[in-house]
Amino acid sequence: MAAFPTGVSIVTTLDSDTVPHGLTCSSVASVALEPPTVLVCVRSASPTLAVVLRQGAFALNLLHERARGASDLFASGAPDRFERIEWRLPLGAGGPHLTADAHAVADCAVVRTIGFGDHTAVFAEVRRVTVREDPQPLLYGLRRYAQWSQAASIPPPAALLDPAAALSPGAAEGGTRVVG
Repeated sequence: MAAFPTGVSIVTTLDSDTVPHGLTCSSVASVALEPPTVLVCVRSASPTLAVVLRQGAFALNLLHERARGASDLFASGAPDRFERIEWRLPLGAGGPHLTADAHAVADCAVVRTIGFGDHTAVFAEVRRVTVREDPQPLLYGLRRYAQWSQAASIPPPAALLDPAAALSPGAAEGGTRVVG
């Protein structure tokens, strides 16, 4: 999936002692418009996921193109990550809003989970959306960040440049093409 570009978000929540928790997540999808529902997939052993499930709520911070540092920080698992960024907790929020890094935040309530392999799919109803500004989203693909305007100029991996190199034996005769 590394060749599939996607937006970058940070899932945040608060535990019962109001300690913030969060992680970088690129596995996010819109599921339904009525009711408005999103899906986030998180490693099942994640401490943040445990808090999300206990609390039943989280904020989905959609990062803007200048938020690479926040994405890296929350992917690192650094214990002081909330001390190193700007955030606030609006009344009724599902979790901390990353005010300097998110161009939009969806406050969500967990409605269903499905465990599969080493991840948990969390379906959540969007209760409120806050739009802060209108910059371009931060993208991630081919194991690097990009901006929307740059996305068209990112060269594809070698396997996509030379499809013959990505073909499994017998693919030319109707077999399966294997990439990456």
